[in-house]
Amino acid sequence: MIRPVTADRWDDLVTLFGPRGACAGCWCMYFRQSRSENERKSGAGNRRALRRLVVGGAEPGLLAYVDGVPAGWMALAPREEYTLLSRSRILQPVDEKPVWSVVCFFVARAHRGRGLTVAMLRKAGAYARRRGARRLEGYPVEAFKGKMPDTFAYYGLAAAFRQAGFQEVARRSATRPIMRLELK
Repeated sequence: MIRPVTADRWDDLVTLFGPRGACAGCWCMYFRQSRSENERKSGAGNRRALRRLVVGGAEPGLLAYVDGVPAGWMALAPREEYTLLSRSRILQPVDEKPVWSVVCFFVARAHRGRGLTVAMLRKAGAYARRRGARRLEGYPVEAFKGKMPDTFAYYGLAAAFRQAGFQEVARRSATRPIMRLELK
């Protein structure tokens, strides 16, 4: 089961993210604010900022459940909500077409390597389309030779995006394709 994060699912997100806020106190606010703001708010401040979004009615991502337990998270929203993307040299817009962006994943250790990311990406297309999106973009990493440390996989892996039907539309770095799914 994959559902939008809403106020009534906030506690499930907290359970999934744990006391460290998923990745070093980020609480998935990294792309929504400046780097200095993210560092200043790391931990409790970022948690409060994400909670304000959710309680305010925003649905900043999708939460995946396995056997009723929160197992995975994916952040997605219209690209303009992620201010950090506009400051990235390699993640500049490909064209003038409006897109929704998938910027982050967090999958509980026990559920990694089982296709949960691909399932969330497939659900993301339908979710974004119902909200008026015509295309969904992601900025994954291309897997290195051998196993990639989990720490670097929060952008998602290019192979998972390909499995979910995304096509590469640009590459300004050897390891960072920009991938897009046209939503019909």
